[in-house]
Amino acid sequence: MLPGLAQLENTPEILRLLLDGLTGEEANWKPAPDRWSIAEVIEHLSHVEGHGFRSRMDQMVESTLPEMLEYDQEAFAAKGQYSGRDIEDSFDHWEDQRDANIQFLRGLDEAAVIARQGKHERLGIITVGDLLNEWAFHDMGHIRQILELLRSHRYYPNMGRFQSIYRPAP
Repeated sequence: MLPGLAQLENTPEILRLLLDGLTGEEANWKPAPDRWSIAEVIEHLSHVEGHGFRSRMDQMVESTLPEMLEYDQEAFAAKGQYSGRDIEDSFDHWEDQRDANIQFLRGLDEAAVIARQGKHERLGIITVGDLLNEWAFHDMGHIRQILELLRSHRYYPNMGRFQSIYRPAP
């Protein structure tokens, strides 16, 4: 099995469970002006799924040592790419892409593709294996981010004296 594939397959269900019962106010709450809301995180996942991960995967599988531009999430965020989107639309779009990507990845011959390479603009030579591990790592980081946003906004303000023993960091 390709590295990270199990995590990539499980992320939609994990996110679905985390987002169950999420209010619009919770989805759009930002801990600071320069931080992302849950809705922005989900839109980022939707955007990077195709414009980052799948695009790079296609390039490395189909070409010999393709040159790949850096995906600058901060630049996309600054341009408003992730803002003002409906979280349900973003999630649906991401989930459709993820389903297609899982089917694509399942169809690959691991031995034939795992060591294929690309030349990343900033990182230099990367392999399909590197990208798959980063993809799963990326999913987990945003799962953690969403968890921290939820616990900091939904529960921390209502914990009374228990607040003194925690330091949330959304």
